[in-house]
Amino acid sequence: MPVWIHSFVHLLFIGIITLFPVVNPIGSSFIVSPYFAHLNDDEKRMAVGKITLYAFCICTVSLFAGHYILELFGISIPVIQLAGGIMICKMGWEFLSSDDTKKESSTTTGSQKVSEYQNLESKLFYPITFPVTTGAGTISVLFTLSAHSATGNFNSYLINTSAILLAIAVMCLLIYIFYLNTKRIINYLGSNGEKIINRITAFLIFCVGLQIAISGIQALVKG
Repeated sequence: MPVWIHSFVHLLFIGIITLFPVVNPIGSSFIVSPYFAHLNDDEKRMAVGKITLYAFCICTVSLFAGHYILELFGISIPVIQLAGGIMICKMGWEFLSSDDTKKESSTTTGSQKVSEYQNLESKLFYPITFPVTTGAGTISVLFTLSAHSATGNFNSYLINTSAILLAIAVMCLLIYIFYLNTKRIINYLGSNGEKIINRITAFLIFCVGLQIAISGIQALVKG
C-alpha cells in the first residue's frame, strides 16, 4: 500500500473515531427531536438538511480558521464550553417546564398564518446546530486534528486535510440519517412512550448542558 493511502486511511479513521463521541449524532438526534414534533415529512427533511449543512460549515471553518477566529475575539475553548453549556441547560429547562397540552391546542386551533417550519427556521442554526449538534467539544477536536495534519509538505497537507474533511462529511451524513429517522423510533413506543422519552430527553439535555458548563468552569479555574 502506498504511503499516502496509508496516511489518508489512518487519519480518516482517527477523524471519525474522535469526532463521533463529541458530535454524538445518535444522542443529539433524541435531544433535537422535540423541535421536529409538529413538522410534516417535507418540512422535517428541509430542516434536517439545513442543520446538516450548517454543521458541515461550522466543522470546516473550525478546521481551517477556527483557531484564528477565537484568537481574534480573545475567546477560549473553556469560555465556549461555559456559554454553550448554559444555553443547553436553558433549552433543557424549557422542554422540562413546557406544557404539552397547551402546545398541542395552540397548534391545532385557529388559522395559522405562520407554519411550524417558519417558527423553527430561526432556531436551526442556534441552538440546534450550535451548540447542540456541533459544540465546543467538536471545535476543540477539530483544532487537534488540524494540528495533527499540519506538515511542511504541501502534498501531505492536502492528503491529511482531505481525510479530515471526509471524516466531517461522514459525521454530517450520520447527523442527517439519525435526525431524519428518530421520530420513527419514538413512534414505536406509542404516545405515552413518546412523552416519557421526551421528558427523559429534556432532563438529559439539562444534565449535558450542566456537565459542559462545569467542564468549562473547571478548565477556566485550572487555567
